[in-house]
Amino acid sequence: MSLERLEPKTLQASEVPNFAMGNIHLFMESMMEYEAALMEVETKLKVLNSEFALRYKRNPFESIHCRVKKPMSIMEKMERKGYPMTIEGMEENLQDIAGIRVICSFPDDIYAIAKFLVQQDDIRLLEKKDYIEKPKDNGYRSLHLILAVPIFLAERKKWMKVEVQFRTIAMDFWASLEHKMKYKKNIPNAEELFVELKDCADIISAMDVRMQELRNRIEVK
Repeated sequence: MSLERLEPKTLQASEVPNFAMGNIHLFMESMMEYEAALMEVETKLKVLNSEFALRYKRNPFESIHCRVKKPMSIMEKMERKGYPMTIEGMEENLQDIAGIRVICSFPDDIYAIAKFLVQQDDIRLLEKKDYIEKPKDNGYRSLHLILAVPIFLAERKKWMKVEVQFRTIAMDFWASLEHKMKYKKNIPNAEELFVELKDCADIISAMDVRMQELRNRIEVK
């Protein structure tokens, strides 16, 4: 299993969003708290992975990728959504500042690990969007969970939001390609390409199911 993390770094003044310029220290403290929340959820996932491997003799994860949203991306999203341009507005309205993407081998591993994670008594499930059961119109598939997790600071406990996305390897490959195409300008025959991309998503979904069935037959023997 591989881990990828955006390492915390000291922010320069030029990197701090305009709405936080009046209190840079408070903004940096908030970013540190999101990092701490990531570490909490990441640790829980790693423990579940180890237990799963011991119990079922295989690892449910292929990789876990962790990141805290870049300050300028935070500001751009707040402006686009019309949220209050304050640190309080940021923490209240944005749910994906701290994000974890978990890449699993099979669809049933996604649901098993997600279930084990939200059952923990210090995790609050705020929102669930199942784009595997009900894909987006463009073919996108993934399970999204918005969690609240406590972080324990020197003098207080604070609940922080973390978005966790679960995908299979095939779903993640598709999403990466679709993301690149979405933001690439002047693509010849773009509509035709996106129709074909939707067809690929359907093929990938069928392949995920077939591979899972093959694994089940192997494990029975």
